[in-house]
Amino acid sequence: MRKPNLNDMPFDELWLLHEEITKILAERIVAEKHELEKRLAQLNRDNISGANLSDAAVNPASRPRRKYPRVLPKYRNPSSPSETWSGRGKTPRWLVVALKTGRKIDDFKINHSGKRND
Repeated sequence: MRKPNLNDMPFDELWLLHEEITKILAERIVAEKHELEKRLAQLNRDNISGANLSDAAVNPASRPRRKYPRVLPKYRNPSSPSETWSGRGKTPRWLVVALKTGRKIDDFKINHSGKRND
């Protein structure tokens, strides 16, 4: 089949072609939407039938968070004693700044035997 030369086609014929193409596209869109809805329904049925798996196995975010024991602080900011750090996780800014100025991490260690390590 030869491709028609649209530039040479009269306006009325182009408009009829446009309407015919629009009608065909609308029908195909409806059919495609129907197929997608059928596939989605099938996936939902499969998901429900697999619901005998625990929700935690399917969605780890739904699991309750594990309880961790409380960790005592190991380091204290001498200029602001309420700022402490357990030595876990990201190093606090106050300690990073102090270490960059040449101080040692042991300068901030908390002595848990009742004496302070100032």
